[in-house]
Amino acid sequence: MPAARPNIVFVVPDEYRQQAMGCMDADPVLTPNLDRFAAEGIVFTHAISNRPVCSPYRAMLFTGKYPHANGVLTNCNSATALHGICLKETERCLTDVLHDAGYSQGYIGKLHLDSPTAEDATYGEGPRGDGKVWDAYTPPGPRRHGIDFWHSYGCCDRHFDPHYWVNDAKIDERIDPKEWSVKHETDVAVRYIHNEDGACRDAEKPFCLFVAYNPPHMPFNQVPEKYVKLYEGKTDRDLLTRPNVGFEGKGKAALNDTKNYFAAVTGIDDQFGRILAALRQEGLEEDTIVIFTSDHGDMMGSQDLMHKSYWYDESMLVPFLARWPKKFTPRRDDLLISVPDLLPTLLGLCGLDEEIPEGVEGFNLARAFLGEAGERPDSALYLDTNHEHPERGRRGVRTHRYMFVVERKGGEEQITLHDCLEDPYQMRNVASERPEDVTDLRAELQAWLVQTNDPWAEAVE
Repeated sequence: MPAARPNIVFVVPDEYRQQAMGCMDADPVLTPNLDRFAAEGIVFTHAISNRPVCSPYRAMLFTGKYPHANGVLTNCNSATALHGICLKETERCLTDVLHDAGYSQGYIGKLHLDSPTAEDATYGEGPRGDGKVWDAYTPPGPRRHGIDFWHSYGCCDRHFDPHYWVNDAKIDERIDPKEWSVKHETDVAVRYIHNEDGACRDAEKPFCLFVAYNPPHMPFNQVPEKYVKLYEGKTDRDLLTRPNVGFEGKGKAALNDTKNYFAAVTGIDDQFGRILAALRQEGLEEDTIVIFTSDHGDMMGSQDLMHKSYWYDESMLVPFLARWPKKFTPRRDDLLISVPDLLPTLLGLCGLDEEIPEGVEGFNLARAFLGEAGERPDSALYLDTNHEHPERGRRGVRTHRYMFVVERKGGEEQITLHDCLEDPYQMRNVASERPEDVTDLRAELQAWLVQTNDPWAEAVE
């Protein structure tokens, strides 16, 4: 019997910037499967990672709330655990609602939403060079928030030597498959979709499957050689074509990393193609919402910087491709999507508008996804929060035209304003030249801070 509600396949690699898809005509990457997929669905060009690091993104995705509401202000590890940085059992998450609505659900790959315990130091990845434990076991029960198929781990950056806790496995019963994590996780996802003999899910129920790859996250050199060879003859300088790239400061590391980063992107594209093929083979394409996105990007030398947390597009803009042949008209759309919008939007698309949990701060953008008239956000919030001093750090807003940022340093505020239409690579700070725009955007920021109960609200005027 066909499902009354759509299936959902949500694929979310880590640190995959929006520019690294061929369909964006930006980085010189090889992504044939994503390019074909983009032509079949919606390419959202303004999907924003509001707090562009791993755990806060995932907490916003699951709760529909911004960090000050869900408590995940920064990444989960043994140091931040002392400040309660983890996804709380008491949160009513997207997956809790889908479970109660009759969905079978699977989670494959990186979770990074739990506080490591002393046992995790023994049975997980163990302490890193900084002395912190990042990996964490999520036991069966309420901490899995309604997900019944489990093939996951907390946080481990060993792409060629990953480990997983599978379904009801105890903390000392992890598996170590000894292969590239993206390939292994795709194998599991394909088995879940095919569901031979009902081994993975209830075939009579709609399903929601999360596939959370860790690559192209560092260490960048842990990628199969067959993907690196596809960029043979190209140097890192050849591949870094953006005019805002620099190599004098932190960006110097990009000279050793870019080819491998792009190779991992191509590997992810290859494996994503296998997921799409499995859906096609099972006749599930028409009834399945497939989303390909990421938790944040990577600067990879742009602005002479590396990695994430920054307000620049290479860090903050993420891929967002969505296909549902039955309902979505293929197109490009500049809808400003924030991460907390995904919970209410997905529930809206599944006909579960009335089940959106109380306290959700994101907007239901289902009508926009369906190409219908309705309200569309004018701006998106940017945060770089300090979990010990939440009134510090950086705050900003992104509109279609502007990126406005306030940074607090040594008791003073530093203002940055980029005109992203006139200056798409964000190379000029025009704050001093446009005081009226600064005033307007500061008011927009203040409204966001009040709305999200941010401690900054009392200090920003």
